[in-house]
Amino acid sequence: MGLRGFENLYPHQLSGGMKQRVAIARALSVNPKILLMDEPFGSLDPITRTSLQKELIRIWEETKITIIFVTHNINEAIILGDKILVFQSKPGKVRQIFDNTLARPRLSDSPGFNKVREKIHGLLGSGDKDENTGNIKKNIGFKPDALFLHHEG
Repeated sequence: MGLRGFENLYPHQLSGGMKQRVAIARALSVNPKILLMDEPFGSLDPITRTSLQKELIRIWEETKITIIFVTHNINEAIILGDKILVFQSKPGKVRQIFDNTLARPRLSDSPGFNKVREKIHGLLGSGDKDENTGNIKKNIGFKPDALFLHHEG
């Protein structure tokens, strides 16, 4: 989990990324069948976020645990998710489900990545998109929630 050498630190001495790593390790320590992660990387800097995304993919590849991951970041949904559920708000319900067939590793410059991003963005309504992150800066009508599910098979 990338925490070697930090075993004797107190929680207040850990960075945000290290705290997330500890939270993931703690959740995995009970060998769950499903891991629910609600915007776990949302407050992290881009470098730490990317590092933890890679770590999560490594864990999933080793364990094949089902992971339900909630994010507002379209790029993150595409990078991590095998199934992407786009939700609408008021009322909150699934607007569309995508099977993400892009080959791993998925990077923002991977073939087909922009096509998937634009399709998801189109479902979220009219809004300004941050070209670097894929996040909706201004959103009219829909809350940009994406939930993705990693599963075996």
